[in-house]
Amino acid sequence: MKRISQRDIAHQLGINVSTVSRALRGLDGVSPKLKKRIEQLAEEAGYRPNPFAVSLRYDTTRTIGIIVPDVAFNHYAQIVKRIEAEARNAGYMSIITDTDDSYENEVNCVDMLVNMHVEGIIICPSQNTTDFSHLQHLRQLHIPVVLFDRVPNIDISSVMINDVASARYATNCLLDSGAKRIAFLGGLNQVKQTADRKHGYLEALREHEIPIRTELVKCHHISFNSGLSDTIELLRLPEPPDGILATHGLLAIAAHQAVTSQGLRIPENVSIIAYMSDWVSEMSNPRISFIKQNLREIGIKAFRLLLEQINGDDSVQHIIVKANLELRDSTKTI
Repeated sequence: MKRISQRDIAHQLGINVSTVSRALRGLDGVSPKLKKRIEQLAEEAGYRPNPFAVSLRYDTTRTIGIIVPDVAFNHYAQIVKRIEAEARNAGYMSIITDTDDSYENEVNCVDMLVNMHVEGIIICPSQNTTDFSHLQHLRQLHIPVVLFDRVPNIDISSVMINDVASARYATNCLLDSGAKRIAFLGGLNQVKQTADRKHGYLEALREHEIPIRTELVKCHHISFNSGLSDTIELLRLPEPPDGILATHGLLAIAAHQAVTSQGLRIPENVSIIAYMSDWVSEMSNPRISFIKQNLREIGIKAFRLLLEQINGDDSVQHIIVKANLELRDSTKTI
């Protein structure tokens, strides 16, 4: 059975819809007797106001959109969970969409959310996105938007971690623990996050006056299979790496499997540090040392930035959330 509407109540009582609306909203202009009849019928029929109809009438939906590459991936799930909690506490509903790391899906998700009249959008772009005109168009439409995680060099507010500094620190840790040939496993070079982490990695090598070997740098589409094949290729070099910095959890797990499949030991033969979640590290054997990102803070700050824009602040802000290195079993004791 379809839900009863104000129009249905008006039809049953033989009155105007506007009269029903005024009565249910507690406005003047309706006699106490009629108001009571309207309220009684509404209660008996299980009437509930349509929040979308109300919000569109007053041009405020109290709804935000969240776009992520893969909502099933723990990294994004934790950030989305915090954004949604913050939004709910502020009286907003969240519409969560998943692009499957596809640029075309990302554009469609943005269009869908705009058509649904969301009041703002928080998005992590796909690794295939190189044209950001769909996001810049949101600014032209005066729709608040905040980027997180993969943040391009565009004039839109964002929240990200200290990618350059954390990668430099992790690489220095590998070098200080005895590694001399450190490989870099990253995503596509076009992604600023990959570029920044690679920059930090290269800075650390230069600081130690270690020659940069291009064959030790692998930057491809992030997937388990690419991480596995890249690591096996690295291990078959005449001078294979004795350390690996992986910029994504999938690449780290793939590298871990590749190293052990070649009969090598971690960290005795190859040390590994990765950007990944702590629970994934705990499940690996040996446990992988990881750069811990404060996903809770990223989610909180992303929503608060968006809320400031919704409330009228049109300034562009770029917030850096500090990440910390957590040493586990995949690195040698310094």
